[in-house]
Amino acid sequence: MERPTSIPQHIWDSFSDEARAIVGTIIVGLEQQIAGLKRHVQDLNTGVDQNSTNSSRPPSTDPIGVKRRPPAPPSKKRRGGQKGHPRKVRALVPPERVASATDCKPTSCRRCGHSLAGEDAEPLRHQVAELPPIEPEVHEYRLHRLPCPHCRAVTCGALPDGVPRTAFGSRLHAALSVLTGAYRLSKRQVAQLCSDLLGLTISVGMIAKLERVTAEVLEQPVAELAEAVKTADAANIDETGWRESGRKAWLWVVVTSLGIVFRIARSRAGAVAEDLLGEEPKPIVISDRFPGYEWIELGSRQICWAHLRRDMQAMIDRDGDGAEVGRQLLWQSDKLFEAWHKARDGTIQRSTFLQTVAWLRPMVRSSLESGVGCACPKTATTCGELLRLWNCLWTFTRVEGVEPTNNAAERALRHAVIWRRISGGTDSEGGSRFAERMLSVAATCRQQKRSVLEYLTRCHRARLRGVEPPSLLKPRGSEAALVG
Repeated sequence: MERPTSIPQHIWDSFSDEARAIVGTIIVGLEQQIAGLKRHVQDLNTGVDQNSTNSSRPPSTDPIGVKRRPPAPPSKKRRGGQKGHPRKVRALVPPERVASATDCKPTSCRRCGHSLAGEDAEPLRHQVAELPPIEPEVHEYRLHRLPCPHCRAVTCGALPDGVPRTAFGSRLHAALSVLTGAYRLSKRQVAQLCSDLLGLTISVGMIAKLERVTAEVLEQPVAELAEAVKTADAANIDETGWRESGRKAWLWVVVTSLGIVFRIARSRAGAVAEDLLGEEPKPIVISDRFPGYEWIELGSRQICWAHLRRDMQAMIDRDGDGAEVGRQLLWQSDKLFEAWHKARDGTIQRSTFLQTVAWLRPMVRSSLESGVGCACPKTATTCGELLRLWNCLWTFTRVEGVEPTNNAAERALRHAVIWRRISGGTDSEGGSRFAERMLSVAATCRQQKRSVLEYLTRCHRARLRGVEPPSLLKPRGSEAALVG
């Protein structure tokens, strides 16, 4: 048996063959154990050092002392609009919408003091918007109970069609749901706001009841939207943690040009993504490298480069043999994004951008191949995974209109994440249905530049009239009738 390097030659020579075999076996075992412990310590240090700059962790989980990217140095320009910047002024309200008009005429000349009279054909218009005292309109319906002169039975009058059975009209009901579901106010805050702003008394329990009704009203239009997004040309998909009834759940989002759909599920498995995207995947699905998307064909995926940049920073932070690989990849991605932003903004032609990509692609592949052979196991694994998904890195260069990042889905989730941090999630399955449907409606209406309040009001009025709610996909002719 060969002498272990940790034992001096003269001591090794004094051992018998049997002793050498025993000692050698022990030392080999100890060296393997030490190597395993070193890897374990490295893994623990990697977990401790992870933050939002080198992993998928959100910035809210960063410990104190994490150095952010330094802000851009102040420019030499003066504050405010720059020379040549188009002036922006508030549009004047048309005369028919003005509550009152007051003519302000000078009585004497500002220079000589001579008296003035007459009118200016085109006077300067100065408008002041003011909020009047808000008092809810209360409509009373008196249900008369009349006895029958023949059989003495008492019959009570019925409410007219379209009148809610609760004490709150459609617009007020919609406004309360928008405050909780689109503006993240708690039920107690909404109750206090109604008291302060409207002089209206409402209980927390009633607000919860109204939310359940809103969830029922939105079931059909959100289901229709969920089916429609499966036919979109491309979709961004992402997921984040949620809490339902104190248990772990997941909030999923799919962003398409047709609309935005949220789903709260107890599972993070790929089956949820498959249900959201449809059995036949989109031509292009933009996502991170989460294993739940492995069922999608590689030719139909675009891997998010923003996530890859965090992986590259993690390679640098781990130091060692893989740090140089991370630095090379990060520099190459800088050049890629620099060219991409110029092409997106129209500074350069797309053909010029593709020439830059043709120059960068072999460099990126060479760096990844170097990373596979480095001594850092995590870096080697990441580089090997990216080589396996090689074509998924460049889909945005093949298909015009596809972005290289999943920022659209992450931006859509931001509002929901803040809501989760404030509320702690939802307390029931019914609360989850309200949350996911209101999130879908609010995000889709804002994407389409529609009023969330107006849309939700129409939905409630449609329910009272027994007709289908307005679509989230496109306005229907019947919507105009529901506004009045």
